Amino acid sequence: MSEIHVSTLDWVLFDADETLFHFDAFAGLQRLFSQFGVTFNKQDFADYQQANLPLWTAYQNGEIDAETLQITRFEPWAAKLGVQAKALNDGFLDAMADVCTPLPYATELLNSLRGRVKLGIITNGFTRLQQIRLERTGLAEHFDVLVISEQVGMAKPARGIFEHAMHKMQHNKPDTVLMVGDNPHSDVLGGLNAGMHTCWYNPAGHSAPAEITPHLQVNCHSQLLAHLTR
Repeated sequence: MSEIHVSTLDWVLFDADETLFHFDAFAGLQRLFSQFGVTFNKQDFADYQQANLPLWTAYQNGEIDAETLQITRFEPWAAKLGVQAKALNDGFLDAMADVCTPLPYATELLNSLRGRVKLGIITNGFTRLQQIRLERTGLAEHFDVLVISEQVGMAKPARGIFEHAMHKMQHNKPDTVLMVGDNPHSDVLGGLNAGMHTCWYNPAGHSAPAEITPHLQVNCHSQLLAHLTR
């Protein structure tokens, strides 16, 4: 592990989904479609992901915008149910606000870091979900900055969204910033390209892509807390 300590940092930035919050899309979709009398099953979810995941890749590559992603992924179900795809997407994000909970030790990590460094979020998630989830979990007050790709018009790993965050932070020293995220491409590579220290939150123990080397790698938030405050 690299020698990074809370005393050497001014900011710690986090990804949101699957870094701070458990993101159970299947549970959210089940909740959404139950409102239409549909029992959404695992095959339905597999079919949904077959369309959804390539759209996310295109979004992160800057090939489509957030609205296109959100609408397109629900168009098949919109046609089946005779409703607007946007209404389904909005209902899904509202359902996710109900089912998303902080990951183990995430709250303890934030509580410990608060007041010692400034905290922020850079997320490729969508506006409708982010603020309401932070409010419901009581974590909103922990963060000095919330950067949402949908509002910025570009997604991680684009360097521009990290530069936008730095401008919003009123901070010009990326080497005193730690970016923490679960996605080696959008979070780690994006942070590295922006000149930040990076931490790959990797609870599943995956191997890092050959071209991406995070400064830190942890499998739980308690490990990150121990490292930063040792």
